[in-house]
Amino acid sequence: MFTSVSDVLRFVESEDVRMIDLKTIDLVGRQHHVTVPARNLSVEALAKGVGLDTSSYVGYKSVERGDMRVVPDIGTGMLDRFFEMKTLSFICDIVEPMSSDAYMRDPRGVARRAQSYFSEVVSPGEAIFSPEMEFYVFSDADYRSDMDAAGYEVESTEALISARPAGEPALGYRMAPHGGYHAAPPRDRLHDLRSEMLAAIADAGVPTHYHHHEVGAPGQVEVEVGFGPLLKMADAVMVMKYLIANIAFEAGLSATFMPKPMFGEAGNGMHVHQYVTHEGQSLFYDEAGEYAKMSELGLQWTGGLLMHSAALLALTSPSTNSYRRLVPGYEAPISAFFGLSNRTAAVRIPAYGVSPAENRIEFRPPDATCNPYLCLAAMCMAGLDGIRQGIDPSEHNFGPFDQDVTQMAPEQRAKIRQLPTSLGDALDALEADHEFLLEGDVFSRDLIEAWLQVKREEVAEVNLRPHPHEFVMYYDF
Repeated sequence: MFTSVSDVLRFVESEDVRMIDLKTIDLVGRQHHVTVPARNLSVEALAKGVGLDTSSYVGYKSVERGDMRVVPDIGTGMLDRFFEMKTLSFICDIVEPMSSDAYMRDPRGVARRAQSYFSEVVSPGEAIFSPEMEFYVFSDADYRSDMDAAGYEVESTEALISARPAGEPALGYRMAPHGGYHAAPPRDRLHDLRSEMLAAIADAGVPTHYHHHEVGAPGQVEVEVGFGPLLKMADAVMVMKYLIANIAFEAGLSATFMPKPMFGEAGNGMHVHQYVTHEGQSLFYDEAGEYAKMSELGLQWTGGLLMHSAALLALTSPSTNSYRRLVPGYEAPISAFFGLSNRTAAVRIPAYGVSPAENRIEFRPPDATCNPYLCLAAMCMAGLDGIRQGIDPSEHNFGPFDQDVTQMAPEQRAKIRQLPTSLGDALDALEADHEFLLEGDVFSRDLIEAWLQVKREEVAEVNLRPHPHEFVMYYDF
């Protein structure tokens, strides 16, 4: 929207902008914001940032060393439609207050450094990404976790399993479990809401493709967007989550990106398409490529993702709930291999994308509980490690395999590396395998240690509490 500080100042004056909203992100990926009057906006504030206390941000500095500066990235400016007073919003970088050096735990800084390191390893070319956003839209969502009670309840007016709202006639247009994929109206009640979301995303400068109802009958939907550079698309994930949640809230509904909010229904992933491009051509394409016309560069990138896949999951699928989704039977990847069109593969090559312009791969384990800056940066670093080391995925039994892994003969399946089945296992894998992330000073050892500490605390929080289903299994023993 803006290319210079003077553009911002002119816009603020001409459009009578009253407030400036500064959006930041903590280590685990939760968004925060601080709002300042537009009259306080100056060239210095835009260039050097605004001093804030970030000690309460998860994973950041302690209270006695919490002072930071947040510097608006003027290229991310957009009017925030959810505030009554006219407000201009910016995504911000976090820097040290005295030196203005990048704060090494700031996720946007990690994404910036990953882009720079890519250029050192691959030139010419640019790594580009496209995250698919799956989420549920519920008409009611309630939950609690107390000393003496725990539970949750969600409702969707679209699903047969949910109670019909009082006063609503029984017209029959409701979906059975797993019956939502590409459902049409009147069963699909969320079309107009998705259209509003997609339009808002496009207005925010994110390239859009389409939207549709997903498999989950109780309001599961998907929004697909175009491709862009690493930092831009990580920003796009934060913008999309913000817009989607608030548009649903305005409609009296609740949107969740939680990977598995319902037992027995499809989970929410954030599959990430990726390739390297130069002058409009995919460097993952080779007309003479023996498999899916994949180039050596593309296969090596794939090899890097699969070689480091266990460690990657600690950053791409970083919630305890992620591993309720990564189970057999729901098109979720549970094994480290690649294949053409194969949705049980950790790395899928989309058959409809095989072309000189957009030959690409799709890494399927991620979900939107990730910090998108760390998620995309980690995938980039794994791909680059595959290129640096010349990793051939076929030499490590990473495929290609074109059949459903769950239907393989047991002896064949036993040879394929399995992905972690819990967040604890993924964190152990990251602790053992993270040197590839430290190349080019992209990630810091300090950040990795902080991540492991915060996430192991989350694992403990869940492990310490009785689960409601344990009452079903064990109460009357």
